[in-house]
Amino acid sequence: MATDAQIPFAFDVKDLGLADLGKRRTEWAFQSMPVLQTIRKQFIRSQPLKGVRISACLHVTTETANLMVTLRDGGADVLLCASNPLSTQDDVSATLVRDYGIPVFAIKGEDNDSYYAHITAAVEHKPNLTMDDGADLVHALHTKRQDLAASVLGGTEETTTGVIRLRAMAKDGVLKYPIIAVNDALTSTCLTTVTAQDRAPWMASSGLRTS
Repeated sequence: MATDAQIPFAFDVKDLGLADLGKRRTEWAFQSMPVLQTIRKQFIRSQPLKGVRISACLHVTTETANLMVTLRDGGADVLLCASNPLSTQDDVSATLVRDYGIPVFAIKGEDNDSYYAHITAAVEHKPNLTMDDGADLVHALHTKRQDLAASVLGGTEETTTGVIRLRAMAKDGVLKYPIIAVNDALTSTCLTTVTAQDRAPWMASSGLRTS
């Protein structure tokens, strides 16, 4: 089992000893992600992101883990931090570091100081692309390291709240690079509709709601 001293890059996770569980759960989740499976196969061959640095501030879950691995397999230099400390899955953080060589800065329940220190680590990764969920990473780039923000090619934002923040920045003329609102993408709408329909029967039988 790898120890902290054997990992050749900086990271901050709860416990690398959780990696075995995280790897099993990440691989299991990947079996239900056929679109990402196809993209990963293509990325391994074509390496479209070779040399591109990506900083992602997202929910650290098995789904996100598979996205990060896919980007890595496409040639990207990826770093992940948590957009919501309450949703972080510590075993997933551990496997990304130990088994997939992806720097992760995320601990479930981390305090405010740790949260923003982890976002700073994502900023200092000097990204060419950003992936955000709430716009905290983009905000940090624009307030703490404007010199780096000017060289970012583009980014994505996953939440309505984040998009509102970004549109306000754009209106004020301070947003330094283009950002795609994920929820406005046609593919997001189509896939969300399909997966919601797939979930509906068992969620109904469990007494859960699909929205």
